[in-house]
Amino acid sequence: MPTLVCVPVTVESIERALKDAALARLRGADLVEFRIDSYFHGSTGSDAEDGVVIKELQRLLAESPLPVVLTCRHASEGGDYDGNDADRVALLEKLTAACDTPPAYLDFELAAYQRSANIRQKINLCVTHPGQQRPGVTTRLILSLHDFEGRPADLERRLLAAYDEPACAVVKFAIRARSLRDNLDIFEITSGAPKPTIGLGMGEFGLMSRVLAPKFGGYLTFATLNDEAATAPGQPTLDELMNQYRFRSINPKTLVYGIIGWPVTQSMSPLIHNAGFAEVGHDGVYLPLPIAADEKDHEATDASFKATLASLADHGPLHFSGASTTIPHKERLLGFAQARGWSIPEACVRIGAANTISGAPDAPSLANTDAMAIQALLREAGITGGTVGVVGAGGVARAAVAGALELGAEVRITNRNYARAEALASSFENASAVSIQDLGACNALINCTPVGMTGGPVPDALAIPLDDLPSLEPETVIFDTVYNPVETPLIKAARARGLTIIDGASMFVRQAAHQFELWTGQPAPEELFDRLVRERLAES
Repeated sequence: MPTLVCVPVTVESIERALKDAALARLRGADLVEFRIDSYFHGSTGSDAEDGVVIKELQRLLAESPLPVVLTCRHASEGGDYDGNDADRVALLEKLTAACDTPPAYLDFELAAYQRSANIRQKINLCVTHPGQQRPGVTTRLILSLHDFEGRPADLERRLLAAYDEPACAVVKFAIRARSLRDNLDIFEITSGAPKPTIGLGMGEFGLMSRVLAPKFGGYLTFATLNDEAATAPGQPTLDELMNQYRFRSINPKTLVYGIIGWPVTQSMSPLIHNAGFAEVGHDGVYLPLPIAADEKDHEATDASFKATLASLADHGPLHFSGASTTIPHKERLLGFAQARGWSIPEACVRIGAANTISGAPDAPSLANTDAMAIQALLREAGITGGTVGVVGAGGVARAAVAGALELGAEVRITNRNYARAEALASSFENASAVSIQDLGACNALINCTPVGMTGGPVPDALAIPLDDLPSLEPETVIFDTVYNPVETPLIKAARARGLTIIDGASMFVRQAAHQFELWTGQPAPEELFDRLVRERLAES
């Protein structure tokens, strides 16, 4: 059975909830979860007032355009209901067994269900199950458990208790994922469960569990209409799930790719690579793969990186087939691959970093597509030798030096910390450390610093002081590796002087295109990549 998609709707207004349900149906959802814990806070003591609430909720069920999961979540498990269980169960009885259009599912917490025989008996009367004595009851019971701190030590025991309940049709567990490895544990549970099971990782580390639910037999996954409507941390939007991640196309054999880094939430790589897979018909999905980093504890970060990447690479059913790697893990990836005996090209060794894994799991190898992209873009701009100036001394600068040297250029490196420029130059032949004033005679100048970047330390500054370099020729190429914004102060200044420009969006697209071709063996739809990137940057 295909994994279902459910949109949670917090009911605060009946009219608004019905409109949201209609929108969910229009956008491709299978079910809607009406969270009534914000709407119902317990009996008022007035039969008339309670009757109005029941009548309004009956109308909600009757007019819903999608099958309904009905939930009145208790505050102890992340909901808004803080009344007593007797009132809550009485309401659910009236909305299931006595309703002309009962919900398809009733979601009730396992802990509350097991709290007393009386609660269990009343909930059982609300749902259909083996031995059901009430004809016409069609609602099925979801027993759920939630832990917003992490994976509970007794998770297996609690799941077994839920599976053993005869009235339970579906088991749901949602735990805060502390790392990507928690998703693999979730997949082990859902793929071998004795009853239909919903397994979810909450938070940014848990997105994989939601998107890959069809790959591992998950019964249902949740997606919200928008970020503000999320009822649990880490829920993707319905548009992201259905369109960006192409949820309906994911199957047990789908290959998994992603971007490894910290942070990676705002990366545009999932946008372009998933669109590219769709364009060429490649059965793959590309996900954010966050691996946390602590700049004050490199030893712990190294251990977490190694353990997480090893778990992904060694998990056969995941079909982990490749990845992009970004800050701050490019150097760690090289060391990890060396320890595992992966294929490493000499270019990555010279640069001291890699940003791409391909050929996994059978023949994993590395590449540095930043260097490949810089080299290709410089060549297209007419640079096939001459002198190239590189501003910066970090990882991107190393890739720029390597790319320029491959073209036969002499490279001049400048950095505000001259010692770092000297250290970088000493690791490459035909490269020298110079002052900023010595860049004037270069055929191309490449900014490899964050100067001019949106959200960076100096977003309005000029990375290369062009006015201080009067000897620049009109054919000088100005290359800015910063891509947000596309029109950095440097690009604007170079354009005003009539110089040849290469912007950061072009580099981002080109390095991604090289990755795509390594993974799929097919030409990348580069025009599509470029359009998507520039549209997204224009929006932001």
